[in-house]
This record gives sequence, C-alpha cells and structure tokens, in this order.
Amino acid sequence: MDTTLRDGEQTSGVSFAAEEKVSVARLLIEELHVDRVEIASARVSDGEFKAVQKVTQWAKNNSHLDKIEVLGFVDGTASVDWIERSGCQVMNLLCKGSENHCTHQLRKTAQEHLRDIRSVIDEARSRGIKVNIYLEDWSNGMRHSQEYVFEMMDSLCEMPIERYMLPDTLGILNPDETELFCRKMTDRYPSLHFDFHAHNDYDLAVANVFEAIKAGVHGVHVTVNGLGERAGNAPLASVIALIHDQLKLSTHIDENKLYGVSKVVESYSGIRIPDNKPLIGDNVFTQVAGIHADGDKKKNLYFNDLLPERFGRLRQYALGKNAGKASILKNLESLGIELDDETAKKVTQRIIELGDKKEVVNPEELPYIVSDILKNGVDHQDIRMLNYSLMLTDGLRPTATVKISIKGEVYQQTAAGEGQYHAFSKAMYKIYRSLHKPIPELLDYVVVIPPGGKTNAYVQTIITWRFEGKTFKTRGLDVDQTAAAIQATMKMLNMIESGNIPTFHKHVQLP
Repeated sequence: MDTTLRDGEQTSGVSFAAEEKVSVARLLIEELHVDRVEIASARVSDGEFKAVQKVTQWAKNNSHLDKIEVLGFVDGTASVDWIERSGCQVMNLLCKGSENHCTHQLRKTAQEHLRDIRSVIDEARSRGIKVNIYLEDWSNGMRHSQEYVFEMMDSLCEMPIERYMLPDTLGILNPDETELFCRKMTDRYPSLHFDFHAHNDYDLAVANVFEAIKAGVHGVHVTVNGLGERAGNAPLASVIALIHDQLKLSTHIDENKLYGVSKVVESYSGIRIPDNKPLIGDNVFTQVAGIHADGDKKKNLYFNDLLPERFGRLRQYALGKNAGKASILKNLESLGIELDDETAKKVTQRIIELGDKKEVVNPEELPYIVSDILKNGVDHQDIRMLNYSLMLTDGLRPTATVKISIKGEVYQQTAAGEGQYHAFSKAMYKIYRSLHKPIPELLDYVVVIPPGGKTNAYVQTIITWRFEGKTFKTRGLDVDQTAAAIQATMKMLNMIESGNIPTFHKHVQLP
C-alpha cells in the first residue's frame, strides 16, 4: 500500500493540490500498478474533502475504487459520515496499539476502547464501507504492554476487519525486534492479514520491512521518495528492489516506471530527491573511479543486480580527477566519438587537471574538451562573451548590458528584469530575437553552495534546458552564482550553435 498522499503529505511543508492527488493516484495505480493507495485523513479540511471526492470519482470511473483508502478515527459516526460522503469505500481505522496511548491519550480502558471501535466498525459496515485497522504505536505496545496488544487483538479478530496494520509509529524498532514482534502476531493469528508500516527515524525502515516480510506479514506500506513525517517512511523504490532481489518475491510493480513517478512527486512535493538516494537519485548509477569503468569495459565487473535499465535509467561514468582512460572512453562511446590512444591520453589529462581545480566536468562538455585538444588550443567557440555589466540598485529593477560575438559579428543589448540573471537573459534574448534565432526553454535552475561558510567559495549553477525536444544540462562554476549562471548559459548557446546537444535524461511529462 502506498501512503504518499496521506502519510507522505505529513512531510513538513508538503501539501498536494486536488489535481495533484488525482495525478499521483493515477500514476501509482495505472503506471506503477500499486495494489492499494491511501489518499487522505478524514475530517482534515474542506479542501481535503474535495480532493478525496475528485480521486474517488476518478477511481470509480476507471474501476479502481476498491484500491482507494482513507484514514478514519474512532469518533462515533463523524469519520464514517465524512468517508461515505467523499465516495470512498475503504476506511483505515486508527486505534490505539499500546496501553500507554489508550490510558493517557484516550483515558480509557482497553475494553472501553474496544466498545468504541466496534461501534464505528458496525456503522461503517452497515453503509458498505470496508474496514482495516491501524494499531497506532503498536511497536511500543509490543515492547512494553504485549498483554494489552493481545487483549485488543483477541477481540478485534472476531470483528469484520479486512487487514490489521502494524505501525512502527515512532520509528523505534530495529530489525531483530521487527522480526520477533511480527512473528508473534503471525504465529498467534495465522489466518489474519497483517500489514507492516515502517518509519525511518533510525534509518532502518527498509531493513525492518525486510524482516517483517520474512516474519510472514502480507503487506507493506511505502511512500514515493520516502516522504513522511519526521524522517519519513519506507521508500517505495527501495522496498520494491528489496522484495524482488533480496527476498526473491514478486509484486505487480512496474520497476521501469519508478524513476518517472518519483520525479513527478518530487515536482509536486517540492522535496528534492538526494543525488545519492538509492535507485532514484541522480548519481546512483554513476561510476566515479576509473578502475570501475575499466572493469565494466572488460566484463561488467562492477555491475550488480540493480541494473539502471530496470528502473528507466542509464549508467554513466563521472569525469573528474578520479577518472581514468576507461571512464573517458565510456563517455566518448556514448557520444559516438572515437579517439586514438594519444588523443585519449591528452583528454584524460585535461579532465584530471580540471578536477584538481574543483571544476565539474560533464559528459556534455566532453566534445568541447576533445575539440579544443584536436585544434591545439585554438578558441573554437562560435559564440563568445565579450563583456557584460550587471546593475543592482535598491528600489529599481536590475539591469544588464551584454556584448557578445557570434561568428565574429558583435552584438550588444540592454534589458531590465526581476533579478540580475533574468535581466541578463532578456538582454541576450533581445539579440537572438533580432537575429531570428530559436530560443531554448529553461526548465530548472539550481545553485549548489558548498558547506563551510566561506564567502569566497566556488558555487555551481546547474541549468536544465529544453531545445527542439532534447533536454540537457549545463553548469558554471564561479564565486558568484550569477557569473556561474552566465557561464552555463554560454555553454548552452554554443551547444545549440554547433548542433551538438546531448540528451541528458528522458523527460518526464507531468500529467
């Protein structure tokens, strides 16, 4: 069960619009083939109610209504009313799974709580709503009050409940405890369907899911990109790889769609995926050490079962001071460039020199390095920045004046903008429009600032562009982020002018 739209939305600062909830639900169910999707909590707000209505209407129209679930509460008929009016037919009822919660939050005995639970279940079932049970704080319950947990379960198992969901609400469990506690549940109640719901406070969520499945639970809860309260939930992509590769079990999930869906959720949530996030991070299929590239070239010696093609990705080889000749050749091969040994050595040395200066060398820059070496250092850029001036004045719009040469012809323009780079871009585009040249689309603008608090540290500006159906990135490095952005822009313009535009990655179309 994916709970990105409910538990994942409890990530600080994340709130999905109604249309985004419909979009994510569709991607999860129809693209990834997730079995169930928890989309909201009852009684949160009018906006949440309308969002749930939209999702349930879409699900009903596409025969997926049985896969849509909403969290409800032990509150008489209030949650049942809300869920029924929203059009949902499955309620995940939040009950107390530890004596501590029952005694101190509800101020009730287990039997009093059970009577309230039975009343809500009876009401829901009378209206055709199926019920699953969340045993909130179950992990603490198993640590400190197992008698309470079993007293609850002995009564709950007689009720018309579809699934019993075991949450590690505060993310306290380790793998040994997870296996032990889940095993006690599955051994004592072998005919019941149990789900395990992990949180990642100790960075053990995926490991705990592994042990829960080994102990016989029938379902696991995940979120896209590991979104969730505090440290988040078990990430969908990591759990799927774990199930398929480590446990040798099957799911309905289409692995090839994981990356694309992750990028859509990244866009909607505003929470960036770390570059080293397993399976979906930008760098996780990039080899850095030259010896790794050499081994891959000879017999794929540094491959494992996590082949990037499974997840809609491509393997890449980083270019920097750790790169060897094999890394260079791998990148040249992907660009369709063949070099003799002597030239390959020169290219390798140039990349190492740049790496020592903390420059980031990217595959899209490789053709220019090769061209520069082949032309013995002759300046081969068709478009050159001759001069630019940026003016920032309090109370006035920033202005920029730029002077460039295009194949020897000099052009100059001035423009105002909302920021310094915006003003620079408008001045450049004035020149391009006057020449009737096509203008690329800026998709993303990222500034990477190194830690340490140095005001003179290099910052890297990374800009993603789209031009004639191709998506690619350029980077600039400077102590000033606007100057770095201008470098990245000039690289982009020269790529377009030369017609040498590499494809950075498959562009994800937002529904």
